[in-house]
Amino acid sequence: MYPMKHLVVLSGAGMSAESGLKTFRDSNGLWEGHDVMSVASPQGFKSNPELVLEFYNQRRRQLLEVKPNSGHQYLADLERDFKVSIVTQNVDDLHERAGSKSVLHLHGELFKVRSTYDSSDVKEWKNDLTIGDLCSKGHQLRPDIVWFGEEVPAIARAISICEKADVLIIIGTSMQVYPAANLINYAEPRTEIYYIDPNPAAVHHPKLTVIAEKASSGLKKINFK
Repeated sequence: MYPMKHLVVLSGAGMSAESGLKTFRDSNGLWEGHDVMSVASPQGFKSNPELVLEFYNQRRRQLLEVKPNSGHQYLADLERDFKVSIVTQNVDDLHERAGSKSVLHLHGELFKVRSTYDSSDVKEWKNDLTIGDLCSKGHQLRPDIVWFGEEVPAIARAISICEKADVLIIIGTSMQVYPAANLINYAEPRTEIYYIDPNPAAVHHPKLTVIAEKASSGLKKINFK
């Protein structure tokens, strides 16, 4: 028997948009009317923690109301015939809810919180998070999200996964947010690479095939056999 072909998926906000999940970033670059640094940076949290916690409370509430879309389901179903590893920039749990077994979150998860004192003290959390919600050592909890200016702890694992890809599929990402945007460069020369996005960014790579469609329809255009 031949070993299973290894499909690696890099997914971004466009993957979840079909589920009705708002990206929260307006056309003018603001997030819900807020400058991104005021709601998604350590400095923003320090200057106005209530605003930051409420911003993520809104996102958490919305995530409880949406469901995985057919694109999420298609990727989960591929696990019947292939080894599938998903590396996502998304902080939702829609890949997992669709049934995907191997999901690495580069930028953290909405349904997790962590201690402001000990970043390894992480717990599941689906309710609103407010000032006064403390870890076991008495320190304020914060969203377990990688904010702008913070290290991306999972990037080394993501690089290792991309290096082992037989097929690399990039879905619904602007390819502008680093270090995630650099992962394409770790694929082996033999790796087939596909980029699915209705408005694809200009990405130059000799092995890249661009499919200018939504995730749900674009995935069906790839012959994985």
